[in-house]
Amino acid sequence: MIVCIAEKPSVAREIAHVLGADRSHDGYLEGNGYQVTWTFGHLCTLKEPHDYTPLWKPWALSRLPMLPARFGIKLIDSQSIEKQFHIIEGLMQKAERVVNCGDAGQEGELIQRWVMQKAGVTCPVQRLWVSSLTEEAIREGFRTLKDQSEYQPLYEAGLARAIGDWLLGMNATRLYTLKYGQNRQVLSIGRVQTPTLALIVKRYQEIKDFKPETYWVLSTVYRETTFSATQGRYPLQEAGQEALQSVTGKPFVVTDVSVKKGTEAPPRLFDLTSLQVECNRKYGFSAEQTLQLIQGLYEKKLTTYPRVDTTYLSDDIYPKCPQILGGLTAYAALTAPLRGKKLPKSKKVFDSSKVTDHHAIIPTGVAARQLGAQESLVYDEVCRRFIAVFYPDCQFATTTVLGKVESVAFKTTGKQLLQPGWRELYAQTKSEPSEGETEEEAKLLPQFVKGESGPHRPQLAGKQTTPPKPYTEATLLRAMETAGKLVEDETLREALKENGIGRPSTRAAIIETLFKRQYIRKERKSLQPTQTGVELIGLIHDELLKSAELTGIWEKKLRDIEHRKYEAAQFIAELKQMVCVLVQEVMSERGR
Repeated sequence: MIVCIAEKPSVAREIAHVLGADRSHDGYLEGNGYQVTWTFGHLCTLKEPHDYTPLWKPWALSRLPMLPARFGIKLIDSQSIEKQFHIIEGLMQKAERVVNCGDAGQEGELIQRWVMQKAGVTCPVQRLWVSSLTEEAIREGFRTLKDQSEYQPLYEAGLARAIGDWLLGMNATRLYTLKYGQNRQVLSIGRVQTPTLALIVKRYQEIKDFKPETYWVLSTVYRETTFSATQGRYPLQEAGQEALQSVTGKPFVVTDVSVKKGTEAPPRLFDLTSLQVECNRKYGFSAEQTLQLIQGLYEKKLTTYPRVDTTYLSDDIYPKCPQILGGLTAYAALTAPLRGKKLPKSKKVFDSSKVTDHHAIIPTGVAARQLGAQESLVYDEVCRRFIAVFYPDCQFATTTVLGKVESVAFKTTGKQLLQPGWRELYAQTKSEPSEGETEEEAKLLPQFVKGESGPHRPQLAGKQTTPPKPYTEATLLRAMETAGKLVEDETLREALKENGIGRPSTRAAIIETLFKRQYIRKERKSLQPTQTGVELIGLIHDELLKSAELTGIWEKKLRDIEHRKYEAAQFIAELKQMVCVLVQEVMSERGR
């Protein structure tokens, strides 16, 4: 009998249906030579400190650091988990072959490997690797099953991540709680959680410490169009008043009108982070909410695997695109201009070298039925973004008008849409400036002619510098993706992803953990640290624990383990060394 193990009962049912395993039993489905069973996500976890030695059960500074010579796993303490595990164990003990059908990613690999280890599997194991749960994808996946050994680096990276989180989390949490917790509460420290909290606290402090400065801006209204003085800001009101007086009552002369044509390419396809950012920005969904919604769409076979960090498709997807577009019947009016034509193949969309395990999130072309209101919004975002990449660029003209009053120069900029191109797909939604474009630049201008002149209404306005904005979930996700670097440029952002904090699949859970531990709270859309969160970051003197950049470097090493460029043992050794140094340094700090 061939035993297949999926990560969820719903996924197991899809696989069983394709394989013809239609007889239902307690904890598995059977038929056609297959038994299809499932986990509920993690059934196993790394052992706790007291499982290694009774000496580590009490929390005591003298017992730190805790560095197990060899890490072990155990079942999570739950009746339903124990029951399901024993069913899996029974099936696997008699199996002639096992097929790992876990989610096709690092976490999915770890979940199933631990269960198979605990169950003592000795028969050959193969891996199913699919990017969607459509019948066609599952059949293709079973035709191209690979030996489990090919995914060993993926497992090692997942294991190194789990061990690294244990080493730092268990030791640093006990260390700071015992040293500074004053028996009030546990001070939870984490490899990804703490640098993320530090980003929020740092922004909060910047806003709190911000001292506004007053400056003065000279502008004038000519033909109901506002022109700004090219001089920029006047730090002193007297200088601004002097400029205002010099232009009052004098005619405004247009000195130059230039029109520059430009194009705007369609936005990139979604990876998980950019989808979470968009749904937070547009609908106020939390990162966790968006993850659950897109995961649900994946399990309904409507979209491809969601926990991805690339915005590219591999070249082999290109021939399938007409069929996918044809399946989006609800979007027939939008796909009509593409029908019967050769689809463009842009390197910004199709590039196999930018795709490792999975490609960007796209629809599967399966007809969507009976979706909830929130699911519909997320599905709509994915479908429109996919259709958009085959539309032409948006064409526009940027008009810059220069003017002069005496010796003071003025300028205004506006935009005219020539061909909407892909923006046609978003015509019903509120028109917004493009990324990096101000509302001022996006406005439409009347016709101006060089040399024309006339009366105008100058004004001097006092303004104040503004503090940085607090993080929202959208801007925090972007900051995590680029290890705290403020990056607007999409191409540069892509390059920085290698060193981001956490993985796309874990960032939502990290933010939720900070809420759960009451380190942050939400004020409307803004994320604010609580007093506890501020105090915790204040207690941590070791910059390494708070460094987004260092955590990003660790993340890069974990990716390198996955791609056979770095050894898991070296990563763990480095973290053990860091924990030893950390314990030594914090123990020698004077208590406060």
